[in-house]
Amino acid sequence: MLKALTSTCLRTRLQGTTTSFSPQLRRTTESTSPLLRVLDSLKGSRNSRGPYLYRRFFCSDSTDGSDPAPESGTEAKAVESEGEEAESKASSAIVPAVFRPEDCLTVVALPLPHRPLFPGFYMPIYVKDPKLLAALVESRKRQAPYAGAFLLKDAPGTDATVDTEKSVHDLKGKELLDRLHEVGTLVQISNIHGDQVILMGHRRIQISEMVGEDPLTVKVEHLKEKPYDKDDDVIKATSFEVISTLRDVLKTSSLWRDQVQTYTQHVGDFNYPRLADFGAAISGANKFQSQEVLEELDVPKRLQLTLELVKKELEISKIQESIAKAIEEKISGEQRRYLLNEQLKAIKKELGLETDDKTALSAKFRERLEPKKEKCPPHVLQVIEEELTKLQLLEASSSEFNVTRNYLDWLTALPWGIYSDENFDVLRAQKILDEDHYGLTDVKERILEFIAVGKLRGSSQGKIICLSGPPGVGKTSIGRSIARALNRKFYRFSVGGLSDVAEIKGHRRTYIGAMPGKMVQCLKNVETANPLVLIDEIDKLGRGHAGDPASAMLELLDPEQNANFLDHYLDVPIDLSKVLFVCTANVIETIPNPLLDRMEIISIAGYITDEKVHIARDYLEKNTREACGIKPEEVEVTDAALLALIENYCREAGVRNLQKQIEKIYRKIALQLVRRRAQNEHSLTEAQDGVESLGGCSTDKTSEISVESESKSADTPGNQIENPPQAEPAVSEETPKVETSDVTEATNVDKVLVDVSNLANFVGKPVFHADRIYDRTPVGVVMGLAWTAMGGSTLYIETTLVEQGEGKGKLQATGQLGDVMKESSQIAHTVSRAILLGKDPSNTFFATSHLHLHVPAGATPKDGPSAGCTMITSLLSLAMNKPVKKDLAMTGEVTLTGKILPIGGVKEKAIAARRSEVKTIIFPSANRRDFDELADNVKEGLDVHFVDDYNQIFDLAFGDEQKMEEK
Repeated sequence: MLKALTSTCLRTRLQGTTTSFSPQLRRTTESTSPLLRVLDSLKGSRNSRGPYLYRRFFCSDSTDGSDPAPESGTEAKAVESEGEEAESKASSAIVPAVFRPEDCLTVVALPLPHRPLFPGFYMPIYVKDPKLLAALVESRKRQAPYAGAFLLKDAPGTDATVDTEKSVHDLKGKELLDRLHEVGTLVQISNIHGDQVILMGHRRIQISEMVGEDPLTVKVEHLKEKPYDKDDDVIKATSFEVISTLRDVLKTSSLWRDQVQTYTQHVGDFNYPRLADFGAAISGANKFQSQEVLEELDVPKRLQLTLELVKKELEISKIQESIAKAIEEKISGEQRRYLLNEQLKAIKKELGLETDDKTALSAKFRERLEPKKEKCPPHVLQVIEEELTKLQLLEASSSEFNVTRNYLDWLTALPWGIYSDENFDVLRAQKILDEDHYGLTDVKERILEFIAVGKLRGSSQGKIICLSGPPGVGKTSIGRSIARALNRKFYRFSVGGLSDVAEIKGHRRTYIGAMPGKMVQCLKNVETANPLVLIDEIDKLGRGHAGDPASAMLELLDPEQNANFLDHYLDVPIDLSKVLFVCTANVIETIPNPLLDRMEIISIAGYITDEKVHIARDYLEKNTREACGIKPEEVEVTDAALLALIENYCREAGVRNLQKQIEKIYRKIALQLVRRRAQNEHSLTEAQDGVESLGGCSTDKTSEISVESESKSADTPGNQIENPPQAEPAVSEETPKVETSDVTEATNVDKVLVDVSNLANFVGKPVFHADRIYDRTPVGVVMGLAWTAMGGSTLYIETTLVEQGEGKGKLQATGQLGDVMKESSQIAHTVSRAILLGKDPSNTFFATSHLHLHVPAGATPKDGPSAGCTMITSLLSLAMNKPVKKDLAMTGEVTLTGKILPIGGVKEKAIAARRSEVKTIIFPSANRRDFDELADNVKEGLDVHFVDDYNQIFDLAFGDEQKMEEK
C-alpha cells in the first residue's frame, strides 16, 4: 500500500497537477483509498524531491501551491485573508445558503454529552427537549441552519464514566450554561429526522454571553488560529510525523478508512489546522483530550497534541493486531489439533487400538464417584470397580458395553451417604405450616412431634405417614410444606393405577429398555439420601399380570426392610431408612391390610364453612387475583358472596372446586376490566376527534361527558359495564377543563363489586339447594347423617304404606342401596316390630302392612353401616302415626337386640348437620371421644346425645316436648 501511495504521489508531481481537489477530481478518485486523497492533497507540489517537498502547500487553503511563501507579516496576513475567503467558499460549496456562517453571532446552544465536534465532521445527536428541537427546525426554515455545539462538563461530584445523556435534557438556562465548555463549534443543521439532528461542523466559536434561557441561546465570537510560520521546520516535521502515523494506523486498522473518505469528500485541501483537527477527531481519545485540541488556537501546539493522540492510537492498533494474531493462531491451532485427533482415531481404528472412548468413560465415572467415595458402602465400591474393569474389556460396538455403561451411570449418580442438613426448629416449622394451610391442627401437631423427636435425638428416622381424606383438602400440598419445614428435598410420584411391580422395584438389566424403579430415580433427582417422598393415591394401586404392586410396596415402606432395599436393576442394597414417606389416600378401606399396618393414619376430614371462608379469603382469592393480573383495589368480593358461594356451589369437603369457582369469578372480572378500558379508550378517541372537528372549546365538555359516563357505569348494579349513551357535547366557555390523565385516574378508581345479588352472573345458578326438604318432617320421614368420599351429607329416609291386609306384612326398600343397607333395612324391620310390640301390644301394623322404604336421590349409590337407627325410627313413626321431633338427625347401626354400634365420619356428619341447620344430633356412645376431639367451632350450637340402646333414641325422637325440655 505504501508503494502504491508513493508512486501515485510521484506520478501526480511529475505531471504537474494542482494541489487543490476540484469537484471533478474528487469524483474520479472516490474509488481510490481515502488516505491517498488526503496524502495527495497534503503532499501535492510542483517542487522537486527534498526535505522541503511539501513547503509550498501549506501557504494557503485553496491556491495551487505555485506562489512563494510570504516572508513578511503583511504578506502572511494577506495570505491568511485569502485562506479565509477560500475556506468560506469551501463552506458555501458544501451547503449553499443565503446566510453565511461568519454572520452567525447569536446561536442556539446544543450540549454534546460524549465528544466535541470538530470542523469538517458530521455528528448525529438526539434532541429530547421539544422546545430546543422546535427552535432548530425554525432556524432551518429561516435559511439560517446554524447552531453552536458545546461539550458538556461532568457534574461536580459524579463519576466521569457515568453516562450523563439521561440528565442533559433536564438542564435549563443558567444551569446548562455553567455546565458547557466555552469553546465549541459552529455547526450546520444538515438534516432532522424526528428527534435525530445531523450536524456538520464549520468553525470554532466561543460563548460570550447568554441571550435566552429556554432554549439556551448565546452570543458567540468566531475564533481564528494564531498566526504561525508555515515554513517553520518544527511544524513541518510535526505534520509529517502526524501523516506518517496516520498512514501506519490505516495499515492496521480499517475502522478509520470510512471516516477519512467521508472527510475528504466534504472538505477542501488540507492545511496544518485541518490536519490537526482531522487527527484528533478520528482518534479514540476521551472527550477532555479532544476538547483540549478544539480549544487550542496555537497551530503548532495543536499539531503536537494531535500527534500524541494518533501515536496512542497507533499503539492501540498494534495491541489490537497482536490480539487478533494470537486469537487467529489459537483457532488455527485448535483446528490443526482437531484434524490430527481425527486422523489418530482413524489410525487406531484401523489397528484395533481404539480405547479412547472407554478410557474417557472410566475417567468420567471415577471423577463422579470421587467426592462420595469415603461415604459409599464397600459393597457398592466393589461392584463399581468390577464393572469398570469389565467395561475396559468390552468392545464399544457390543450391546453389553451399553448395558454396563448405563449401569455405571446409575451407580455413580446416586447420592451414597449424602444427606441434607435438616432443620429441627419447631417454631419455624409451625410458621411455615400456618403460612401454607389454615386449620388442620391435628396434622400440624403430628409433624411438629416428628420434628421435636428429631431434635432430641439429633437425627430423624424415616416414618410412613398416610394422609387420608376427601379430594381437595390439601393432602399433597401438606407434604410439600412438611419438606420445606424440615429442609428436605421433595419428590412426588403417583401410584394411582400402577399395575407393574417393575415401576417400584425396577427391571432386570438384561431387558431392553430396562430402568431402575421410582425410588432410585427419586434419589438421583434429589441428590440426597434423606428426601421426603410423597406417594400419591396409594389407595388406587392396581393389580395386573405383572405382579402385585401393593405387596412390592411393603419392602419399600417397611422400616425393618427398607434399610436394605434391593432394586432389581441396581442389584445392590440401598439404605432408605432415612427417607420420610408421606402417602395420600381418599379412603383407607381399599388399602391392603399388610400395607396399611405399616402406616400411621392421619385423617383430614375436610373443612367447615368458616374454615373455607378463611381459606378462600387468605389463600385462594389472593393467589387467583395475582394469577389474573388484577390489582386489589380493582375488585371487592364481599364476605356474604363468599359464604353464598360456599353454601350453594361448593359444599364438598375440599376446596379444589371452591378454587375453580373463584377463578371463574376473577376471569369474568378480568374481562369486564379489559372491556371497560377498551370502551374508555374508544370514547376518549371519539372525544379527541370531536375536539378536532368542533374546535378547542368542545374539548372540555367532551372530557366531562367521558368522566360522567364512567361514574354512571360504576353505579350500575353488579358493575356490569354498558355502553354509555352518546350525548351531543355543548359548547360552553364556563365548562371546567378535564385533562386526559383525570379520565384515566377516574377509570382506575372504579371497582368491580361481587355481592350476593350478582353472584349468579359470575358463576351461574346455584348447584346445591338446602338439604332440608321439610321444615318439619312428616310421619314416616326421618333425617339421617351419611359419610361420603366428598364429605358429610344429610339424607332423608322415607317410609310409606303400600297396602294393608291380613298376611300382607312385608318391606320393600329402594334408593339404589348397597348390600349393607339392604341388610340394615331388614334388621330395622325386625327390630321395629319388636319395639312396637313392647310399647303397644295391641298395634298389629307391621303384621298387616306392606311397607315401602325409600332413600331419596335414587340415582346416587348409597351404602354403609350407619343407617339402621334412622330406618327403625322411620318405620316406627309410620306405625305410630307420629312425627319425630323437629330439627333432629341421627346416625348409627343397630343390632337385632337394639344395641347401637359406633360409626365413622363424626366430623363430616357434624358439619353436614350444621349446614342443614339441625339442632339435635344422636350419636352412638362409642363415638363420644371422637366428638370431643372436634374443634369448638364445629361443635358450637349443636345439642348432641350419645346413646347405647335404641330405647333411648325412641324417647328422644317420640317423647313429648315437655319431657324433652325437662331433660
